[in-house]
Amino acid sequence: MLTNPTTEPVPARTKDQLRFITCGSVDDGKSTLIGRLLHDSKMIYHDQLMVLQRDSIKHGSTGNDIDFALLVDGLEAEREQGITIDVAYRFFTTSRRSFMVADTPGHEQYTRNMATGASHAQLAIILIDARKGVMVQTRRHTFICSLLGIRHIVLAVNKIDLVAYNKECFDRITRDYLAFAAGLNFTSIAPIPISARYGDNVVDRSARVNWYHGPCLLEYLESIDIQSGTASQAFRFPVQWVNRPNPDFRGYAGSVASGRISVGDEIIVAASGRTTQVKRIVTHDGDLVGAEAGDAVTITLEDEIDIGRGDVLSRPDERPRVSDQFAAYVIWMDKEPLAPGRNYVLRIGSQTISSSIAAIRHRIDVNTSEHLAARTLSLNEIAFCDVATTMPAVFDPYDVNRKTGSFIIIDRYTNRTVGAGMIAFPLRRATNIARQALTVDRRERAALKNQKPCIIWFTGLSGAGKSTIANLVDQKLFAMSRHTMLLDGDNLRHALNVDLGFSEADRAENIRRVGEVAKLMADSGLIVICSFISPSKPERDRVRSLVGKEEFIEVFVDTPIEECARRDPKGLYSKVKSGEIKNFSGVDSCYEAPTTPDVHLRTMEQTPEHSAEAVLDVLMARSILAG
Repeated sequence: MLTNPTTEPVPARTKDQLRFITCGSVDDGKSTLIGRLLHDSKMIYHDQLMVLQRDSIKHGSTGNDIDFALLVDGLEAEREQGITIDVAYRFFTTSRRSFMVADTPGHEQYTRNMATGASHAQLAIILIDARKGVMVQTRRHTFICSLLGIRHIVLAVNKIDLVAYNKECFDRITRDYLAFAAGLNFTSIAPIPISARYGDNVVDRSARVNWYHGPCLLEYLESIDIQSGTASQAFRFPVQWVNRPNPDFRGYAGSVASGRISVGDEIIVAASGRTTQVKRIVTHDGDLVGAEAGDAVTITLEDEIDIGRGDVLSRPDERPRVSDQFAAYVIWMDKEPLAPGRNYVLRIGSQTISSSIAAIRHRIDVNTSEHLAARTLSLNEIAFCDVATTMPAVFDPYDVNRKTGSFIIIDRYTNRTVGAGMIAFPLRRATNIARQALTVDRRERAALKNQKPCIIWFTGLSGAGKSTIANLVDQKLFAMSRHTMLLDGDNLRHALNVDLGFSEADRAENIRRVGEVAKLMADSGLIVICSFISPSKPERDRVRSLVGKEEFIEVFVDTPIEECARRDPKGLYSKVKSGEIKNFSGVDSCYEAPTTPDVHLRTMEQTPEHSAEAVLDVLMARSILAG
């Protein structure tokens, strides 16, 4: 263990913990630095050291010296390639402070792993190879650190031995970095010249860098004053689980994200606005009088109110934001580009909400901080976006509370985490726009037509027979003197949606527009027949929500894809096979078949005529056809 010569050792029970990350470009020496810190802090056992010496001979890149990077780079692929792939967490302690360090990867393709490590850190060590200076990945990692709320930076100019401990080289790199980081809202930036391989200025001051008079790295890490402040923030308690072990007990389990709470305190359910008081704070070891940030507890309440997983409890006078629209910085982490308008799953704490990127305001050039126009995001790109959720989300701006202001984006089809975000502020709809009240309502318009308005939504693969059956339904209703309108996908793409292509984003916008048009037609009292592939269940559900469950009839035209390809009425499957068409629903793009459609038409078992009659039977059963 090391002891600062000017300070008495701190008793273990009073030590605070500093969580920091190492980041920067590949081969800048991040893993070597952590290995050196652990070794020189006497945190490596003798048997570990023996293994490290043996592995250095087999996998090392430092000649006859110990390769300290191998202490952290545990994955076989990392050892063979000499790079860090995953985030490696290590704990060590000195007489003054305990540390949790995350060694994050430098390669651009693993930027998402770096962001994961940064999201929990209070300080970042940005390593720069003294021979190379500030690199693109240095800027990218610095920018991500800023976005993720890290306010303290150590600029570790590594491999200073390879430039003969040159002061001018160190000064130039420091100037370049400070110029880049000037507008990123860091509280402190501490440049330190080091050699991770030989230990210069890592744990002990180095006589070979006699022109540097600041602290060595460990000394700085031990002394920097970083208070997380979560206990002094507003109280936030995301409910993770409703605890009902028996009929006489109902508690709400989770971890206090920030702030403090005590028995008897008044609290509010942020989304619903219902208020009550804390009755008990329960733990496995017994009841507590109070709880604070980091405590895992079960809270019981004085009143029986509706609370479920994802709800957030707070104090009434410190209520978080509740909105279905907000602006956020988004880091895209998937090889498949972001599709604005497409439905993704958003996870904010314990909340899981369907959402979409409504608009990309601008993409950010991590080298210059310049704002650039963009319609999509590729792997590792960062943008400022408008996010829309299907139900109100509870959150704080990220700079107010990192726990309740951050989110991850999950692809609904693959369940991959494809992005991460930091909420900037809620969005308000324009205050100068209001709905115009109409004297004649939709029921009165429909009564004139002796029918109830509805949307009949045909969905199925291309070639399934949707348009054929929809046309038959339309003809039969017309023969019955019913007032209808048929909206067909191809027809609308010749006019209303002529500006849209077939990307994920354009397809989502296509269905959104159709849904709004269908709603307006239903409001006029019409029976609206829609025929669209509409492969996404959330997009179909969104249209359903515009008119209500009883007025939306989902018709699944169920035809095996082999039969659709055999029919191929438009020649599309042939073009898919030849490579002329990409992202074709049911082939190389997902089609989410309805699981509980209102009408399930199996076209291999019934004729189009029988299928149309089956739809009319449902209309009669729902009293859509009143007379």
